[in-house]
This record gives sequence, C-alpha cells and structure tokens, in this order.
Amino acid sequence: MAQGARTRQFLDPAVVARLGTLELRARTIVEGFLTGLHRSPFKGFSVEFAEYRQYMPGDDLSTIDWKVYARSDRHYVKKFEAETNLNCHIMLDVSGSMGYGSRGLTKFDYAQCLAASLAYLMNRQRDGVGLTAFDEGIVGMLPASARTGHLRAMLLTLERLKLGQKTNVAKPMHQLASSIRKRGMVVLISDLLDDPDQVIRGLKHFTFHGTDVVVFQVLDPHELEFPFERATRFTDMESDAEVTAVPALVRQHYIDAMQALIARYRRELGGAGVDYHLLTTADPLELALMQYLSTREHAR
Repeated sequence: MAQGARTRQFLDPAVVARLGTLELRARTIVEGFLTGLHRSPFKGFSVEFAEYRQYMPGDDLSTIDWKVYARSDRHYVKKFEAETNLNCHIMLDVSGSMGYGSRGLTKFDYAQCLAASLAYLMNRQRDGVGLTAFDEGIVGMLPASARTGHLRAMLLTLERLKLGQKTNVAKPMHQLASSIRKRGMVVLISDLLDDPDQVIRGLKHFTFHGTDVVVFQVLDPHELEFPFERATRFTDMESDAEVTAVPALVRQHYIDAMQALIARYRRELGGAGVDYHLLTTADPLELALMQYLSTREHAR
C-alpha cells in the first residue's frame, strides 16, 4: 500500500478512536495530515504556514524566502509576528444529541477528536486557542492562549467532558461573541439540530463584530440516509420523548426535511460570510483540517 493510502487509512475516524489518549490521537492526526501536505493535491500549504504568506505584488523582494521557493516553486514572504498570530475559539456542542452513533463512533467522539486536532494544529501555528463547551449553556471554558502548557490543559479539559442534555446553540454563542475583545476566529463544532433561526442569528453576532467563523456540522451517516427498515421506536436523546414509526412511510419526508435544513444553513451562513462545512462521522478528519486551514489562510 502506498504511503499516502496508509496515511489516509490511519486518519480514518474509526481507526483513530482506538488509539490511546486524546493527546495521542490529536498528535497522530495532525502529524499525519502535515506529512500529507508535502505531497499533492495540497500544493501551496506547508508546515511553515504560520510563518509565511504568498508573495503579493508590491511586497519587498528582500522578504522573499528563497529556500521555501526552492522547495515549493512558489514565492513566499516572511510574516511579522503581529501579522501571524490569531486567537481562535473552538465551540464544542456536548448536548445529548451528540451522543448518537451508528458505527461505534458517536458524533461527540468525532467532534471531541476534531476539536483536539484543531487545537493541536492551532498551537503548531502559534495561534492562541480557547475552548467553549456547551449544551443549553456554557459548561466549560478556557480563554484563548498560546502559552506553554495551555495546549495540554485544553486537551485534558476536552478529554474530561461529558455529554449534557438539551441544546441551545445560540445562547452560548451570544455570550462568547459579547466577550471577544480582539478580532480572531471562532470554530463551531455541532450537529446544529436546533432552531435554525436562532443558530444563524447567533453566528451572525460573531461576523457583525468582524470575527471569522468556521462551522462544522457533524452528523451520523444514518441521520442523512435514514436506512432503518422495520417499525422502530425512536427516542429523543435530549428529552427522552419516544415515537414509533414505520421507516418506509416516513423516510422521504425525513430526508427532505434534513436536506432542507442543511441547504438553509449552507445558503444563509454562506451569505453571511460564514464558512459552513458538513461532515459525517465516516469522513476522514483531514478534510476538516484542510477546510480550517483554507479559512485560516485568508483570515487577517
């Protein structure tokens, strides 16, 4: 098997979930991902990402790093520290609905590992990283920092998080948006199974203040495909309410409703300048890291 294929297999969420600590999983994912960046199709990104940006007409030619040019065949200029560092706030949904998983991996498992990997990557970029965990309110919070030891504290906090109950995505978003004093970036990781009006309004609160926002909507494949066959009793993981349904009779209605919700998020968040990405727990985590880097590259 080729090295690239081995790397992708190892980044499979189900494989990564069997590794030891969250710190080990995050390090394995990020180091494997960065190794892959040295090969196509990710031309243009590199482990020097935090230190360099692409040459723009008018830049001082003396700032071009010719060693990087020799390796990448592209012109990059050295960034000054003030131009480089960014405060990134990760918002992680720990509400009851995140506990659903059809393939041995829950949405919470996937989101927790994604948050840890992003924190590890941000730390590698020398960006400050913070964490806000929430269900119907904020249940855990670490302010953004790039200080030595902060990453370890954040990973330990992530590893100790437990699932809560009901969801209220908007309330903690408004609380965090009101507390941010320095322009930076917010990364929301959630299944977004909440009132879309409130979710969209909360995310617009960030963009109103000039904060760059990346949203990862994490769903289980069964939530998109509704592959159930027999009459089934479905239980709401947040309210414990139950309903019995014959899947064949409700499948198309369910799929249409879910696709309409996703389409609305994609349309309205995109129109508000929010980078929206749909992920399933079957998707390699490298996809999310690349999507984050793409946004980070354009953040100023």
